[in-house]
Amino acid sequence: MLKPVDILMVGVGGQGTILASKILAQAALETGYDIKVSEIHGMAQRGGSVVTQVRLGKKVFSPLIPAGGADVVLAFEKLEGLRLMPFLKPDGTIIINEQEILPVPVLVGAAEYPSGIIEYIRSAARHVVTVDALAIAEKCGNAKAANVVLLGVMAGRLLFAREVWEKALADRVPAKLLEVNKAAFMAGYEYD
Repeated sequence: MLKPVDILMVGVGGQGTILASKILAQAALETGYDIKVSEIHGMAQRGGSVVTQVRLGKKVFSPLIPAGGADVVLAFEKLEGLRLMPFLKPDGTIIINEQEILPVPVLVGAAEYPSGIIEYIRSAARHVVTVDALAIAEKCGNAKAANVVLLGVMAGRLLFAREVWEKALADRVPAKLLEVNKAAFMAGYEYD
């Protein structure tokens, strides 16, 4: 029986949110899931928000996850994770990268980056996993593989065979970057 799973991925343009969702989609298809994906690119090339909704199940009819409907929120950046907290189910899991990417209003001095984001999320959600994905990716050899570290953290909590993830990774990541991404994925997969 294929248990339905609704996953919301959120980050900032350039963090690899879309690639992570494509790897997830391929792994889900290989596992036998029907899948629907919706992507929103809000000025992504200028550091704007990128939101991907991924719905998995035996049969999925809509790509959109309602408020309070996400089993998992995978946040590539802290403030973006906070912004999409209303989508998390009461018993859902938020996996959040500790990285801060300052939005344009903060960069130009029109706003301040909020403090205490992780603490607030811990007080508002039952299942919170914080990850310094950037540091882990750097140890693996490429800071840009932070997205794959986060994907690995989530993958370790889903019921797909590790080999399915590895195949999806090999099919979606350019050959010259595959080894560092495999290392980043495994570091996330084994993260506790």
